[in-house]
Amino acid sequence: MTRRFALTFDYLCPFARNANEHVVTALRTGADLDVTFTPFSLAQGHVEQGATPVWSQDEPLAVSGIRALATGIVVRDQAPEAFLDVHEGLFAARHDDGADIKDPEVVAGVLRRAGLDADAIGEQVAHPDTLKQLQVEHETAAAREVWGVPTFMTDERAVFVRVLDRPEGDGDRARRRIELIVDLVGDETMLHEFKQVDLPM
Repeated sequence: MTRRFALTFDYLCPFARNANEHVVTALRTGADLDVTFTPFSLAQGHVEQGATPVWSQDEPLAVSGIRALATGIVVRDQAPEAFLDVHEGLFAARHDDGADIKDPEVVAGVLRRAGLDADAIGEQVAHPDTLKQLQVEHETAAAREVWGVPTFMTDERAVFVRVLDRPEGDGDRARRRIELIVDLVGDETMLHEFKQVDLPM
């Protein structure tokens, strides 16, 4: 049975990295998932009402997370065969390497390692249409009351899920984890809150 869902991401968030890495690992090992990876800007989420949105600021690509998000959607849409590599690579640059993903050279390095033309992708990232698309996708998610990452979205509802572990290359574990989450989101609509209060040591 194909499980269809959307998953929000912002490369700034370690919990988004965990959930997205589970999904990527599951996909790489043959899981029957139909996933729409959806950008959601945490920087924009913290802009106060009435203030200038991040994509309308003088240098939007210099805002935390925006260059990486724009890169992710360009690769997702124009080079989908390389998206999983770039998606993982941008998360790794931020959380494993401690690199500054606002730095164009850091992002370019991720693109080159995925076999892409970093200059050509960079031109698309800087195009106003890309920022407009990022805005539309963010606002579409926000209209469903999405406020953070990672949020799993099915036709029935949208649920923020904080995943504490990483798959560590284990495709079976990743598949089981994601299937369970998507089934809870899509099927168990009367289960509204399920929050562990005693975190594992």
